[in-house]
Amino acid sequence: MTKLTKRLGPTALALCIGLVLSTQVSAADLEAGKKIAFDRSKGNCLTCHHIDGGTLPGNIGPPLIAMKSRFPDKDKLRAQIWDATAINPHSIMPPLGRHRILSEKEIDLVTDYIYSL
Repeated sequence: MTKLTKRLGPTALALCIGLVLSTQVSAADLEAGKKIAFDRSKGNCLTCHHIDGGTLPGNIGPPLIAMKSRFPDKDKLRAQIWDATAINPHSIMPPLGRHRILSEKEIDLVTDYIYSL
């Protein structure tokens, strides 16, 4: 190994560890996202989607299960929540971000929660 390789080894490892740790979502943030998603006056996801633990779910939208396999790229899920009509102009899902129904922070929390399902 060269001196450069030796120097980059620990740095690269530290960067990888930092990326893994920075992508972890706290239990408190997941609970906050769930609260918004279940809130009939905020996210209101249960109006159209079945989510385990939710009461009186709708069936217009798909059930929110196996989200990591359906959306391997979490940013695409966030974009869908922010404005589903950008991908499908005929979507009846309200554009939660574009219409400012939820704040950017609330969309991040809901995205983290939905992605965890």
